[in-house]
Amino acid sequence: MARKKTITISYTEYDRTDEVDDNDKLLIDKAREAALNAYAPYSMFRVGAAIRLESGAIIKGTNVENAAFPSGICAERSAIASLVSGYPDEKPSAIAIAAMTENGLTDEPVTPCGNCRQVIAEEEARTGSRIRIILAGKKKTIIIESIKSLLPLQFSKSNMRSTLPL
Repeated sequence: MARKKTITISYTEYDRTDEVDDNDKLLIDKAREAALNAYAPYSMFRVGAAIRLESGAIIKGTNVENAAFPSGICAERSAIASLVSGYPDEKPSAIAIAAMTENGLTDEPVTPCGNCRQVIAEEEARTGSRIRIILAGKKKTIIIESIKSLLPLQFSKSNMRSTLPL
């Protein structure tokens, strides 16, 4: 029998960046700094990400475009790759994401793409820690408590376990 189900998410929206707490403001500033270093000669859409570890350390990442478009990397995945390679035993507590065009910071916050959502979900699973997602635009900031809100039906290790004999 079919059953209709509904998925809802909750998030906190701030009208100004200065309304968020100081730790989140710092992380937003670091994401914006990272966006300045992005290599985006094709789209001119520069994205920065900054991850705060439970230890307080901050790791930054940027998008890096490539003429062979599938070969580029997003800022979120760049930051997570740096986390895994440089701080493999540390747990992330938050990631801030900011974007800019040639006209400056985007008015609205940008959300992680599908690939990045999956990678953030995997990082939550790998470390066993919830990662707050801070999306910063010029006109508002959105804080989401876990990637599960942005990717509720995520693919995970459990999906690869077969119940059928091979």
